[in-house]
Amino acid sequence: MSAFSSETPTGAATEIRWEVEAVLAWHDDDARAAIETLLLDCKHLRQQLALTEGAMSRGMTRGWVPDFDRK
Repeated sequence: MSAFSSETPTGAATEIRWEVEAVLAWHDDDARAAIETLLLDCKHLRQQLALTEGAMSRGMTRGWVPDFDRK
C-alpha cells in the first residue's frame, strides 16, 4: 500500500506529501540521504521501544505490549 493510496484520507495524504517534501528539502533533494536519516531514526526509535519494554511492568500498561512492526 502506498502512503498516497486512495485509502488515505485527503487531509492525511496532503500532510504526508508535505512531510516528504520537507524531508527532501532538509537533505537538499538528496533522496539517499533522506532515506538514510529516516532509517536511522527508525532504528533509534526501535531501540528506545526495546528499552522501554524492558523497564515497564505489565500492570503499568494494563497488559499492553509494544509491537515493533506496523500492521
